[in-house]
Amino acid sequence: MTILSNGHLWKYSEFIVNKNYSFKKEQIFKSLSKKEIDDAYSKIKKWKGYSPTPLVNLNKLSKELNLKNIFYKDESKRFDLKSFKALGGAYAVEKISKGNKDIIVSTATAGNHGRSVAWGAKRLGLKCKIFISEFVSDARGQAMVNLGAEVIKVKGNYENSLIECIKQSTKNGWQIVQDVAWDNYLSVPKYTMAGYSVMMKEIVDQLNNNEITHIILQAGVGGMAGALIAGIARYLRCIPITIVVEPDSAACVLESIRSGKIEKIDIKRESLMGGMSCGEVSLVPWEILKNSVKYCISLPDDDIATTMKFLGNGSFSNKKIIAGENSAPGVISLIASCEDQKIKKELNLNSNSNVLVIGCEGDTDKEMYKKLVNQI
Repeated sequence: MTILSNGHLWKYSEFIVNKNYSFKKEQIFKSLSKKEIDDAYSKIKKWKGYSPTPLVNLNKLSKELNLKNIFYKDESKRFDLKSFKALGGAYAVEKISKGNKDIIVSTATAGNHGRSVAWGAKRLGLKCKIFISEFVSDARGQAMVNLGAEVIKVKGNYENSLIECIKQSTKNGWQIVQDVAWDNYLSVPKYTMAGYSVMMKEIVDQLNNNEITHIILQAGVGGMAGALIAGIARYLRCIPITIVVEPDSAACVLESIRSGKIEKIDIKRESLMGGMSCGEVSLVPWEILKNSVKYCISLPDDDIATTMKFLGNGSFSNKKIIAGENSAPGVISLIASCEDQKIKKELNLNSNSNVLVIGCEGDTDKEMYKKLVNQI
């Protein structure tokens, strides 16, 4: 051991087993169908500038943890947006606009989803209104302005920005392109998730016949996690062990899986993992996650900067990876799980394990990225 042998304890806050676990493909396809998944891939692969993002082997880390492989899906290379979100919001904009140039699209965002919607609107020549909370950095807001969107800052947290978005959009007849579902608002979040599922098609094509044994998925409102589980159902023959990771301050999936019903979290402090700091799981992904996730783990912010630095300086892989704060949790939860012998045994992590983690973003906020990696 070298990287991990300096006495540093990699922390997790809570680990639970889903007592309702039952991975049933046909049940998953009721929420996101094979056709919806296939349609998204067939359209997105034709977009200008499209190419699959890299699947990087974290070979140095897998050797230290005595695992066969750790595969890291590097979404920092996704179009010019440096985030998997580019696949979702932009695809949803295309689906709802249906070639109509006169509509105005709107959304609420913590950052990356809004950039995707703004980018999708710019692609199609549409006007775009984006609502952000006061906690979203100026750099993230400016990135959306640079894509031609009008950005409206709302006092309070993400939930407040969503309420204001719905209010103004209803009043003005704007088309909301949200990655969160609510009663009678299900189609657009499905389009968004279908876009995200493209990642799993790419991963399967990149695996070179390696079978994934474990997959660790970040959750905010659950859209990416639900989409990739639907992608597993669509594309993988062998079903891996599924683990959802969240900030301990906003573990809405964990709490919902614990109780068996959607639980709303009162977020007392904002996590560094800002894109994952969500208080309530969305309806569409919940229908997938409630039975298809086998384990949940929550994390404090303590190891985010360290992980970003290690990915960036080549400590975990032969390749240097630019990983944003929301990309770190998969790696952290894997290391913490391997260091806890009880969890390691429960997850059956061993020298035959091929673990997939999602590097869901690059330095989408350059100032934040520099600040975090330079403090270590």
